[in-house]
Amino acid sequence: MRLSVDVGGTFVDFVKFDDSTGEITIEKVPSSGKLADQFMDGVGRLNLELKDVETIVHGSTLVINTIVQERGAKVGLITTHGFRDVLELGRGNRPEIYNLFYKQPTPLVPRYLRYEVAERLDAQGEVLTQLDEAQARQAVRDLAAQGVDAIAICFLHAYANPAHEQQMKKIVQEEFPDGLVCISSDIVREFREFERTSTTVINAYTQPQVDKYLTELEARLTAENYSGSFNIMQSSGGITSAQNAKIAPVRMIQSGPAGGVIGAVELGEAIGLYQAEGIKNLVSADVGGTTFDVALIVDGQALEKSSEKINRRPILQPSIDIVSIGAGGGSIAWIDPEGGLRIGPHSAQADPGPICFGLGGTEPTVTDAQVVLGYLDPEYYLGKRMKLDKQAAANAIEEQIAQPLGLTLIEAANGIIHLTNMNMALAMRQMTIERGYDPREFSFVCFGGGGGLFVSALLEELEMKEAIVPLNPAIFSAWGLLNADYREDFNRTTVFDLVGMTGNDLSAAFDKLQDSEQSQITNNQPLATSLQRFADCRYAGQEHTVTVPVLDEDLTADDLSRLKQRFDTAHEHAYAHALPDHPAEVVNLRLRALGVTTKPQLKKMAQTTTTATNAQKGSRTVYFDSGPAECAVYDRAKLAAGNSFDGPAIVEEWTSTILIRPGQMVSVDEFGNLRIVQEL
Repeated sequence: MRLSVDVGGTFVDFVKFDDSTGEITIEKVPSSGKLADQFMDGVGRLNLELKDVETIVHGSTLVINTIVQERGAKVGLITTHGFRDVLELGRGNRPEIYNLFYKQPTPLVPRYLRYEVAERLDAQGEVLTQLDEAQARQAVRDLAAQGVDAIAICFLHAYANPAHEQQMKKIVQEEFPDGLVCISSDIVREFREFERTSTTVINAYTQPQVDKYLTELEARLTAENYSGSFNIMQSSGGITSAQNAKIAPVRMIQSGPAGGVIGAVELGEAIGLYQAEGIKNLVSADVGGTTFDVALIVDGQALEKSSEKINRRPILQPSIDIVSIGAGGGSIAWIDPEGGLRIGPHSAQADPGPICFGLGGTEPTVTDAQVVLGYLDPEYYLGKRMKLDKQAAANAIEEQIAQPLGLTLIEAANGIIHLTNMNMALAMRQMTIERGYDPREFSFVCFGGGGGLFVSALLEELEMKEAIVPLNPAIFSAWGLLNADYREDFNRTTVFDLVGMTGNDLSAAFDKLQDSEQSQITNNQPLATSLQRFADCRYAGQEHTVTVPVLDEDLTADDLSRLKQRFDTAHEHAYAHALPDHPAEVVNLRLRALGVTTKPQLKKMAQTTTTATNAQKGSRTVYFDSGPAECAVYDRAKLAAGNSFDGPAIVEEWTSTILIRPGQMVSVDEFGNLRIVQEL
């Protein structure tokens, strides 16, 4: 028995998977209130004996919400003498060049909590100035006296030699045993002083809250006789132990959305997409109550990145390349000072939620517009677990949107939906066209509680040939968590020219990295399965890099010309040009340790001769941009493999509603996925 738990902005999703039967049981609870209570409440609703569960995998938005809302711990920073203001100085560039009022984000550590100590290493890690222990101890005492919860330590060039940081960590533990301490060399071993400091501070900023939450969960699980493994999803799409997550919570930033992407990768494999002729790539989109999260899967692999920005603050950590925008069912519709209709990014979330929920919401949301337009059945929401107040939603849209803009109620509701669709389409173009990919060469997997209500419009807008809506799309990300492998990432700044280097030289550099991290690899037994190698390369004179895989054949070659050719190809794809005759260099080495898990197999549907007509349970009027249309309503639980029907139509299941627009056709595949295509 395996259990996954995915915390979203509106709901917490649960999937219980029985390995012996392949049976899946799902549950959802609102994500309002104390998360640990919601976690245990959902477990209770599954009628699950935790002593029978072998593995729990948990994905959470706790870390990213802490950063975005700036509700983290009080952090002190200790750094090398002369580098107190690195966080404030940042980079010399101007991210928004046309914004005359742009200001850098306020440092998470105010200046009075940033301390300098005498110590110095050079770029090769050689000691120039020994750590002044007396000064270091006094800095810790001062920070403790000012009531900090955690201390971040980031010394110059510690990526090359962590000795001074490790010495400083020991001092903090002696002088401030009740506080948490985080050193940069435990989190990121890369150069770039500002980004490395930012990453370390963000880790310390989120660590107390994550440590408290996971420790409480572990205690409550133990009290319920749970003795299996408790794993946490990372931004990279791999899982790690709760103990590792407490040490490096910064690796959990994309913990929630990553589960859906991993699920999409496995879904593509199960339906044979990567072996078929034609389209072999996927766009994955997760539509929740608060955000719309988009990722690319190319040749069966989710695209990744080695750094990202959250709330305009840089973080150096491997992550699935996900673009998130504030667009979802709970996104609030509002009118800006210039009289324009806007959607989000702020959300009604789970509490109070959309107006139609009847829980105290007062601002119209996307879900309210969907109820007014007939997308949702007020009597059948969440399988009749909740009744929606359509009239209250209509009144709010009429008063707050339609009347101020001089529109009818239906025009205003359609405007809300159309603008939301366009915002989502823009995010998908950002992930495809702006990265050199044609969206028409991708299939589209759309999931999340609200995914089915947007999938047909996005399919039409981006002219994609096929969209796939899996079974139980509202809990698809939670199901994806069960498909994740154990993973740990190690990196090291190691600069050398590709010209004149041999495979043996490269192999020796990787061996040195592996030797230094071997204890972490061997202590976590699931990671013994395989190692993957990558190199961040750039042309001589460039600032930024492109990550390329290092193959086994590179490690034994007489030269690194084939690695250079792969870099040229990757650079041309990313930037539309390459310099094959220009010298290149390696900047960072990356080592990925994987422990492959057993994936839950999708169950095939039983063969039947019934048609889609047998699944039809009625019809209702839906208002599209082109006008009202009568839509057949199908019960998804009664649809069988091989069934097909034309739009406009609606498919309902207890966790989700799927809208099919006019001019589209739907078929049900052998796994129960809805496959939607545009009519020619």
